[in-house]
Amino acid sequence: MGFDAPLGRDPDDIGVDLPTGLRQPPHRARRCRAERLQSWSWRSPVAVASGGPPVAVLVLTVIAVALLAVQMVAVRPVLNRRSDRVLVGEDVARSRAHLVYVACEGGKLVALVALGTAALAA
Repeated sequence: MGFDAPLGRDPDDIGVDLPTGLRQPPHRARRCRAERLQSWSWRSPVAVASGGPPVAVLVLTVIAVALLAVQMVAVRPVLNRRSDRVLVGEDVARSRAHLVYVACEGGKLVALVALGTAALAA
Protein backbone atom coordinates (compact mmCIF):
# COMPACT_ATOMS: atom_id res chain seq x y z
CA MET A 1 0.00 0.00 0.00
CA GLY A 2 1.31 3.41 -0.77
CA PHE A 3 0.56 6.82 -2.02
CA ASP A 4 0.56 7.70 -5.69
CA ALA A 5 3.04 10.49 -5.09
CA PRO A 6 6.15 11.31 -7.06
CA LEU A 7 9.26 9.69 -5.65
CA GLY A 8 10.88 11.69 -2.90
CA ARG A 9 7.78 13.79 -2.23
CA ASP A 10 5.91 13.78 1.04
CA PRO A 11 2.20 13.00 0.45
CA ASP A 12 1.27 15.94 2.68
CA ASP A 13 3.14 18.29 0.33
CA ILE A 14 0.85 17.41 -2.56
CA GLY A 15 -2.39 17.52 -0.59
CA VAL A 16 -2.95 13.78 -0.06
CA ASP A 17 -4.21 12.86 3.37
CA LEU A 18 -4.07 9.35 4.82
CA PRO A 19 -7.64 8.24 3.96
CA THR A 20 -7.28 9.51 0.38
CA GLY A 21 -3.91 7.81 0.01
CA LEU A 22 -5.27 4.51 1.33
CA ARG A 23 -8.48 4.56 -0.68
CA GLN A 24 -7.28 3.90 -4.24
CA PRO A 25 -4.20 1.65 -4.07
CA PRO A 26 -5.89 -1.29 -2.28
CA HIS A 27 -8.32 -1.72 -5.17
CA ARG A 28 -5.48 -2.01 -7.65
CA ALA A 29 -3.53 -4.23 -5.28
CA ARG A 30 -6.51 -6.59 -4.86
CA ARG A 31 -6.88 -6.88 -8.65
CA CYS A 32 -3.15 -7.62 -9.05
CA ARG A 33 -3.24 -10.25 -6.29
CA ALA A 34 -6.31 -11.89 -7.84
CA GLU A 35 -4.60 -12.03 -11.23
CA ARG A 36 -1.41 -13.42 -9.68
CA LEU A 37 -3.32 -16.08 -7.75
CA GLN A 38 -5.30 -17.05 -10.86
CA SER A 39 -2.09 -17.31 -12.85
CA TRP A 40 -0.32 -19.38 -10.22
CA SER A 41 -3.33 -21.62 -9.69
CA TRP A 42 -2.89 -23.24 -13.08
CA ARG A 43 0.67 -22.46 -14.18
CA SER A 44 2.52 -23.94 -11.23
CA PRO A 45 0.74 -27.31 -11.18
CA VAL A 46 0.99 -27.58 -14.97
CA ALA A 47 4.70 -26.78 -14.93
CA VAL A 48 5.41 -29.21 -12.10
CA ALA A 49 3.26 -32.01 -13.52
CA SER A 50 4.48 -31.63 -17.10
CA GLY A 51 7.51 -33.77 -16.53
CA GLY A 52 9.38 -35.15 -13.54
CA PRO A 53 10.87 -31.95 -12.13
CA PRO A 54 13.94 -32.07 -9.94
CA VAL A 55 13.25 -32.04 -6.21
CA ALA A 56 14.63 -28.48 -5.91
CA VAL A 57 12.08 -27.19 -8.42
CA LEU A 58 9.24 -28.93 -6.61
CA VAL A 59 10.32 -27.68 -3.17
CA LEU A 60 10.84 -24.11 -4.35
CA THR A 61 7.43 -24.11 -6.07
CA VAL A 62 5.76 -25.30 -2.88
CA ILE A 63 7.58 -22.62 -0.85
CA ALA A 64 6.56 -19.81 -3.21
CA VAL A 65 2.91 -20.96 -3.30
CA ALA A 66 2.85 -21.38 0.49
CA LEU A 67 4.17 -17.85 1.02
CA LEU A 68 1.52 -16.48 -1.34
CA ALA A 69 -1.16 -18.43 0.55
CA VAL A 70 0.05 -17.02 3.88
CA GLN A 71 -0.19 -13.52 2.46
CA MET A 72 -3.66 -14.02 0.99
CA VAL A 73 -5.23 -15.96 3.86
CA ALA A 74 -3.54 -14.64 7.00
CA VAL A 75 -1.93 -11.25 6.41
CA ARG A 76 -4.11 -9.44 3.86
CA PRO A 77 -7.36 -9.74 5.87
CA VAL A 78 -5.62 -8.15 8.87
CA LEU A 79 -4.26 -5.32 6.74
CA ASN A 80 -7.62 -4.80 5.03
CA ARG A 81 -9.42 -4.53 8.37
CA ARG A 82 -6.81 -2.05 9.57
CA SER A 83 -7.07 0.13 6.45
CA ASP A 84 -10.88 0.08 6.73
CA ARG A 85 -10.58 1.37 10.30
CA VAL A 86 -8.20 4.12 9.18
CA LEU A 87 -10.58 5.13 6.39
CA VAL A 88 -13.43 5.72 8.84
CA GLY A 89 -11.16 7.99 10.86
CA GLU A 90 -10.19 5.70 13.70
CA ASP A 91 -6.74 6.24 15.19
CA VAL A 92 -5.13 2.79 15.12
CA ALA A 93 -1.78 1.62 16.41
CA ARG A 94 1.01 0.52 14.10
CA SER A 95 0.63 -2.98 12.74
CA ARG A 96 3.33 -5.62 12.57
CA ALA A 97 1.36 -7.32 9.82
CA HIS A 98 3.06 -5.00 7.33
CA LEU A 99 6.42 -6.45 8.31
CA VAL A 100 5.10 -9.99 7.90
CA TYR A 101 3.75 -9.07 4.46
CA VAL A 102 7.11 -7.59 3.41
CA ALA A 103 8.94 -10.64 4.78
CA CYS A 104 6.68 -12.90 2.71
CA GLU A 105 7.36 -10.78 -0.38
CA GLY A 106 11.10 -11.07 0.24
CA GLY A 107 10.81 -14.80 0.75
CA LYS A 108 8.86 -15.16 -2.49
CA LEU A 109 11.47 -13.12 -4.32
CA VAL A 110 14.26 -15.38 -3.10
CA ALA A 111 12.22 -18.53 -3.80
CA LEU A 112 11.27 -17.41 -7.32
CA VAL A 113 14.82 -16.41 -8.26
CA ALA A 114 16.08 -19.76 -6.95
CA LEU A 115 13.22 -21.53 -8.75
CA GLY A 116 14.10 -19.85 -12.04
CA THR A 117 17.75 -20.77 -11.59
CA ALA A 118 16.88 -24.38 -10.72
CA ALA A 119 14.47 -24.65 -13.64
CA LEU A 120 17.05 -23.34 -16.10
CA ALA A 121 19.68 -25.69 -14.71
CA ALA A 122 17.36 -28.70 -15.06
